[in-house]
Amino acid sequence: MRSMEGGGYSDIENTALRARYAKVFEPPSWSGRLIAAAALALLIFGLWHLGFSATRFLNGLGGLGKLVVLMFPPEWGTTTTLLRFLKSLGETVAIALLGTLLAASIALPLSLIAARNTTVSQILRFFTRRSFDTLRGVDTLVWALVWVNVVGLGPFAGVLAIAISDIGSLGKLFSEAIEASDQRSVEGVKASGGAKLHTIRFGLLPQVAPVLIGQCLYYFESNTRSATIIGIVGAGGIGLELSEMIRTLEWQKVAFLIILILITVTIIDRLSTMLRSAIAGSRAMPG
Repeated sequence: MRSMEGGGYSDIENTALRARYAKVFEPPSWSGRLIAAAALALLIFGLWHLGFSATRFLNGLGGLGKLVVLMFPPEWGTTTTLLRFLKSLGETVAIALLGTLLAASIALPLSLIAARNTTVSQILRFFTRRSFDTLRGVDTLVWALVWVNVVGLGPFAGVLAIAISDIGSLGKLFSEAIEASDQRSVEGVKASGGAKLHTIRFGLLPQVAPVLIGQCLYYFESNTRSATIIGIVGAGGIGLELSEMIRTLEWQKVAFLIILILITVTIIDRLSTMLRSAIAGSRAMPG
């Protein structure tokens, strides 16, 4: 029996492994190769149909380089302009926070209806889940355009756009977390004489709460970036300032705003990570 160099398996052991896990060592089937070839052909056709050109791409990189040169050094202009930028940035963070909180507040009770183990009616469950699909199937930017035309320009439209979109996403995630929960604690509350609401309040929510909070923190972080984009269409925040600076070709101020947004998102990302780690740690602690 010859052993492989570096402490590997011997030839006999390799043969035994191949015999035991024959499917793992089988070469790709013809169906798998056909699917891969079809995917590659679809990619090539899609690039051709959409007018992809290496020459245009390289020329675009040259134009991008010229813009980067125009952006340096970043500047904010006068003190009044800086204060306006900071106020708009705070507005963007507020839009993301309020939109996420509003979405979570509405998504939580709806997720109890959408979850298989807590629903009050299968018909209601079906329509609730399809409503989640509808809401999250429309992008936040589209919702922003709708609400800007309904309630007018400003951060209120941004809050509504983020909330409506996130109700669908958070509702789906919340319901899946509820369905995946351990039913032993629920059965324990039920066995001690608890009603349906008691099983949800004392048996279900305490074990899924860390997961739900972690998901909300992640969406708050993501919505900070989304709030910047929807501001460009008039939903308030720093996106409106960014759009105005691009329109007037103030590229140095554009660079400053981009840096400001990146710093803010990084800080929020770090704080969210710390909070999620703290929640996970408290969940892992016994008792």
